[in-house]
Order: sequence, then C-alpha cells, then structure tokens
Amino acid sequence: MEQTAKKNKETDHRTAGPVVEVRDLRQRYGDFEAVKGISFEIRPGELFGLLGTNGAGKTTTIETLEGFRRPSAGTVRVFGVDPYGQPSRIRERANAVLQGSGLFDDLTVRETLDFTVGLASRPRDAAELLETVGMAHKADTMVRQLSGGEKRRLDLASALVTRPEVLYLDEPTTGMDPEGRRDTWKIISDLKEQGTAILLTTHYLDEVEQLADRLAIMHRGEIRVEGTIGSVLAEYGDHIGFRVPAGVRSGDLPTLSGERPGLETRDGHLHVSYTVRGEAGPHRAYRALAPLVEWARDNDLELADLQVRGVTLEDVFLRIADEGDE
Repeated sequence: MEQTAKKNKETDHRTAGPVVEVRDLRQRYGDFEAVKGISFEIRPGELFGLLGTNGAGKTTTIETLEGFRRPSAGTVRVFGVDPYGQPSRIRERANAVLQGSGLFDDLTVRETLDFTVGLASRPRDAAELLETVGMAHKADTMVRQLSGGEKRRLDLASALVTRPEVLYLDEPTTGMDPEGRRDTWKIISDLKEQGTAILLTTHYLDEVEQLADRLAIMHRGEIRVEGTIGSVLAEYGDHIGFRVPAGVRSGDLPTLSGERPGLETRDGHLHVSYTVRGEAGPHRAYRALAPLVEWARDNDLELADLQVRGVTLEDVFLRIADEGDE
C-alpha cells in the first residue's frame, strides 16, 4: 500500500502543471545580449538540467528566475508570478544554491544554520538538516575552516531550511569529493520524489545523466538542444569509424542507415566515420554495423582501426560548442 501511495504521488507530480515557466527570455547588458530568447518549463518533481559553455547565459537565467533581474524581453513566471519585484510571494517557496556562497566565515556551522532557521516561517530542524547533508560532525567548526566541498554542503542545507517547492542549484557539487557528490545526488533525488521542481546547472555531465529528467544545452545565449537524455542522444547519433582500405575510393564506401560517410586524414591515412541516427539504444550502432561487415566480406577487405561507440552527452556538448565556433 505504501508503494502504491508513493507511485500515485509521483504520478501526481508528473501530471501537475509547470511551476517554472520561461518564455522567449532575453537579457541584455548594454549592447551585449547574454540570453537570446530561450524558453523552457519545469514541473513539480522534475529536474531540468541547464548545461552550457562558459558565458552561455546560465547564471543570468537563474538570477532572472530568482527575481534579481528584470527580463529585457519575454516572460518568467514562478508559481504563475513574475519573480521580479515580488519576492514576498515566492520567497519561501523557492530557494537556491548559488555559485557565490553567502556564508559568514566567523560563524560556526551550527550558528550559520540557526541564523537561517530564524529567518524562516516554517523552518526545518537545523540538527536534522546537518545530518541530511553529512555535516553534523562539523557543527562547531568555523565556516572559514571548512573545505570548498563542505561549504557547498552547508549552502545546500541553508537552502533546504525553507522547504522549497522550487530549488535552483548552480554548480552545487563543486569542490566535493566523489563520496560527497554521491551523497548530494541522493539528497537531490529524494527532493524530486517529494515533488520539488529543480533547475540544475553543472559542468559535471555525469551529474546530469544521473539526475535529469530533461535537459537543455546553451551556447552563446541560445538553447541549441533540449529534451530527454534519450532524445538528445538519438538526435546526435552513434559513431562508426575505420581506416579506408588501400585501393578503395570514397564512392565505393557503403551507406549505413541511410548515412553517407565523412572522411578525414589522420596519421597519413584516410579515415571514414559514420554518424548513425535513429532511436537511441545500446544496439543502434551495432545494428548499423551489419551491412558494413557484409560489404567488407564481399570485397575481401580488412576494416583496420574499427571503432564502434555510442554517442555520449560529452560528445553532444562538445559538438554544440564546436558548431558555435565555426
């Protein structure tokens, strides 16, 4: 019965309307346009990963959602409210872990959290939060003595004091060791199950792969790709490559899944590569490989330096960055 109730609760989260809505958002600083008409939404219990190259506009977008900046154009709504100039209506329903920590070096960990608790109308228990983020043993330690990763844990605990329904996480695990990152991922996953809508920006792509329901990749102020991880990887395709056998002309090479090959010279040899698109899955590239093997066998050719691999989120990220620099 408990599992059924949990499943029903998660279903309710997924079918609820969006609590964060961004429509054609633009942000300008003088003549420079940092954000160029982006749109996305986040529902309760959903984590939306916002990736991007440095200077892509991610932090500007979060600052706008928090109400620190008025949009130059477009609209931003949190719980149906424009966050700019109306913090009282959303102050305790939305919170953030920002890149720049607002911690006071001369307070202890416990004093820092007690201070935050004192500002909230329905605060969570400070001792409970310290246990949650794995900082109970550091309660009497001065903030200035904490490592970078420990400060990020304290930042997260402070953001959770108000029981936020929307949480913005801007590089939340920077400076953490692998164990700390895994622990933080568990906390974030638990928040999703409880119905919290989360916007995550990070340079750790495995973090997005582990946590995100949907993602977008920004470059130079624009969203270049958006969707589930599966749909994004399906769009960009898997890779098959090999060294072109001696005596084989480019026109002799077969098509794979309807794709013509790309050619490049490396180490004095001509290499061919195919991008195999279609429905993503562990066997997509291998299904496309069958006609290539048959072609090589029929022509008595060796496929030297044969490579077959699935596309990764890092591949997509780097390809978008390279496309933007052309």
